[in-house]
Amino acid sequence: MKPHFKQIVIVILSIFLLSCSSEETTSETPIPPATQLPNTPLAGTINYLALGDSYTIGQSVCETCRYPEQLKASLKAIYAQTNFSLKVIATTGWTTSNLIAAINNQNPDPNYDLVTLLIGVNNQYQGKDFSVYEKEFPELVKKAITLAKGDRKNVLVISIPDYAYTPFGTTQMQGQGTRISTEINRYNSFAENYCTVNGVTFVSITDITQKGLENPNLVATDGLHPSAAAYALFVDRILPKVKVILQD
Repeated sequence: MKPHFKQIVIVILSIFLLSCSSEETTSETPIPPATQLPNTPLAGTINYLALGDSYTIGQSVCETCRYPEQLKASLKAIYAQTNFSLKVIATTGWTTSNLIAAINNQNPDPNYDLVTLLIGVNNQYQGKDFSVYEKEFPELVKKAITLAKGDRKNVLVISIPDYAYTPFGTTQMQGQGTRISTEINRYNSFAENYCTVNGVTFVSITDITQKGLENPNLVATDGLHPSAAAYALFVDRILPKVKVILQD
């Protein structure tokens, strides 16, 4: 065998052996399990304030079915040693103006560890000029921050559900579905942009409600509001953000 040919053979064999060795090492190297950070213990009592309208008060569902109560129950299951206190300021039909007036009237103490805000659908439904929301939504966020011990990190804003995808939206509001969705999207876009610029957490749940026609279980018996099952899906999205807020 010629010397240069022998050298070629040796090089090929060396590459082959190195490749096998690399494959064996890779296959035998254990993959470490994903690191799971433990839940940080919370204070003895967490005060939670939920601000809103029918979507917060839970129109047409049981009291414990509305999303603030489901969120409270989920937090209690995670932080068993912590007491969770919930106050709700919300009424069906309220606009941003109504909610501002209610907060001013009730004048709650600014000692909340968590404040959620979901408002605006009645501004749209009642045909209020969008400029009202542009003025009053920021005012409500500022009020929420004040009530959350002055800390914007303790505030979470939730997007407005899209009632065009409900039996009410298709029958009572026949032919107006596109307009409803377009207008609600405008409200949500404004709210999300405002929250992003001002360092406030925003969670979108609108797409969940847009499945209301294909999945009737997501709509309450009144044919308009979210069901307990829909609120459970809201909480699935909200809960991780709330844990970050409370553990910060």
